[in-house]
Amino acid sequence: MEDDVEITDVYDEDDIVVQKTPLKNQDLTSVGVIAGELLSEYGWHLLVVLLVVYLLVHYLSKRRSSQSPQSATSSSLQDSEEVVRRQEALEISRRRMQEEQDAKAVLFREKQKQQEEEKRKQKIENWESMKLGRSSKGASKQSSDDGASSSTLVQPKKDKKPLRSSDYNPLSGEGGSSCSWRPGRRGPSSGG
Repeated sequence: MEDDVEITDVYDEDDIVVQKTPLKNQDLTSVGVIAGELLSEYGWHLLVVLLVVYLLVHYLSKRRSSQSPQSATSSSLQDSEEVVRRQEALEISRRRMQEEQDAKAVLFREKQKQQEEEKRKQKIENWESMKLGRSSKGASKQSSDDGASSSTLVQPKKDKKPLRSSDYNPLSGEGGSSCSWRPGRRGPSSGG
């Protein structure tokens, strides 16, 4: 089965004719096709993103313009006057509070001096009464009574009835009341 098959080329090198066609700008058409596809698939999403970006840029531009030095100069003059007024009012209130505090301190020092003087006089009186042989408590009672009673008068003692009988012993557990005291156990405590 050997058949000889010959393969021949349909196009010979001599027969090839090159036809030149005018070139079209294929890049712009492909961009249009791609843009159309994107808009058809993601149109609403792109619209929302563009709207958010626009609003963000608008907000930032307003914020930057409000902080610009041109508008700040007129408001800064008003603000500086306001700050000066507040500082003056604050200084006045501080002075007034300091004067009140100084007046309170002077009164407090005067009271302290008076109390120290009274204590000194009291110590002198106690010392003098100790020299005379009287107790310091008696001297203070005399000064409170303004000399109405003399130290030579002795108050008579009233006879007091004893609270318990003379044979009462609380440690013995007898007599008096129904309760009796008992000493605790010796040894270590039983607590945990």
